This record gives sequence, C-alpha cells and structure tokens, in this order.
Amino acid sequence: YKAGFLACLLRGATMLPVPVFDIPSVLQKISDEKISAIPGPPTLYLTILNHPDRAKFDLSSLRLAVTGAAAVPVEMIKRMRNELNFEVILTAYGLTESTGTVTMCRAEDDPITISTTSGRAITDVEVRIVDENNTEVSRGQSGEIVCRGYNVMPGYFENPEATAQAIDKDGFLHTGDIGVMDDNGYLAITDRIKDMFIVGGFNAYPAEIENTLLTHPSIAQVAVVGQPDDRLGEVGHAFVVLRTEQTASEQELIEWSRQCMANYKVPRHFTFVDQLPLNASGKVLKYELRARTLG
Repeated sequence: YKAGFLACLLRGATMLPVPVFDIPSVLQKISDEKISAIPGPPTLYLTILNHPDRAKFDLSSLRLAVTGAAAVPVEMIKRMRNELNFEVILTAYGLTESTGTVTMCRAEDDPITISTTSGRAITDVEVRIVDENNTEVSRGQSGEIVCRGYNVMPGYFENPEATAQAIDKDGFLHTGDIGVMDDNGYLAITDRIKDMFIVGGFNAYPAEIENTLLTHPSIAQVAVVGQPDDRLGEVGHAFVVLRTEQTASEQELIEWSRQCMANYKVPRHFTFVDQLPLNASGKVLKYELRARTLG
C-alpha cells in the first residue's frame, strides 16, 4: 500500500491488484492488459522464470521491474533481462518500520550498480552500518544496517519494550539486516542477522550461498538454513526447486558446491521441493524450513 496504491494515486497510474499470486492468471493479465511494470520480491520473478508455460504468454509489454525485500541474486537479474526482456530493473531496500523505503537506486545508475546494490539513502534519511557495539564501521566493512529520518516509525503500538529494542537513544532504527556500504553510499544487503549460522566457528550467510547455488543450471530457486550438527555446531541445509525439465542429485550439488565456495559454506544436506513456503508478500518462510530440518 505504501509503494503501490499511494504511488499510483500520486502519479495517476493504473494499478491492477490481484488477491493471490497465481502465475497463469497473472501472466494472462500481463498479456491481456499490456502490463508494463511489476513490483515484487525475488521469489516472484524466480517463480515466473521457472514456470513451464511462460512462453505461451505475450510478455513483451513489460519494461520495469522493482524488486527488493530480500537479497537479490545477480543471476536472477541476468535472467530477467535475458528471458523476460525488462528494460529497467531497480532495486530498493526498506522495511515496514521505515514506511517502506530506506535506500533505492537512481535512474542514472549503471546496470552493475543496479544489479549488485540496493541504491543509496533516499532524501533526508540517514543510513549507517554499525558493529555489535553500535559503532559505525568503515566503508566496505559488514555490519548491521541502521537508519534515521522522517520515515522511521515512532514505535510499536503499545509495546515500549519492543520499541526500545528497535530504536536506539539517537533515533536510529536497527533493522536486523546485514549490509556493506561503499564509498559512494551505495548499500549491498548481504543477509539477515537472524538467518546467519555458524559452522565450526565460521559465520555462514545464507544469501551468499544461495547466490552461488543459483548459478547452477538446474536450480530455479533455493533457500539455505542452518541445521544443528553434533561436530560443527551447525551446517547448511539447502531446499531446492529445480528448473523445469532439469534434474540433479544431492551428491552432485554437494560436489559442485565444493568447487564454487569455501568448504564451511557448502550445504551438507539438499532437499528437493516443488515450491518454497512463502508469506503473503512473497518472502521465504525460513522458520518453516528450519523446523523441517529438526523433524
């Protein structure tokens, strides 16, 4: 409603909301109504890319994609350009507590910047990267993303304890997201703090592992979570949706992964699924996947 309904009302644009993201009906609507722009999380575009009947629909009217809400795989951006023919793909970053947007790419940004970052702070909003002591880190170093500005909420309704945990004494909202900021203020989201797991003393970030796995020619979607392990404390467990008419075995993917990433990052377990569990906004429900590893 913040980046959708209000944006269309302000600009006089036509918006066609759908109650449920049913791929065939959405693709049919794009074809019939000549839809030009689609906003959505990465899982939305990955689902479209992997749909076996996609070629049956006329999607030539598409020109603009706006994505975010999770780590954006570079491989997905390449496929969106090559297979869906989007002219412009913009990434942005934000959360409900910041009224939707904290950073975004600009129209003049080059394709690499748009593919690999979530842009820079919007006007009149401060964004910093801090360490566990809430001290701002140097550019290029990883840490938690915090933001301050007119868009940050006053607090959680009738919950001062949660508010105090989220907003510090200087008014910065602690997002719980991990990122890196470059010298020009552009932000790259690397993961969620709560999604990180530790393998034998090494921090493993699921989004980084997922980005690598998505370059495998048989993988359409993937989500990685930490699974308890007696020896290493935790190890990676990957839930994989294969591309249409593609096959792969667990051992094949493990061996392939060992050629592409450090050993501690390699998932020890692969589970093949028809679809990943998603919430209403298209984000992967990783707590459900973690529960499956304990079953």
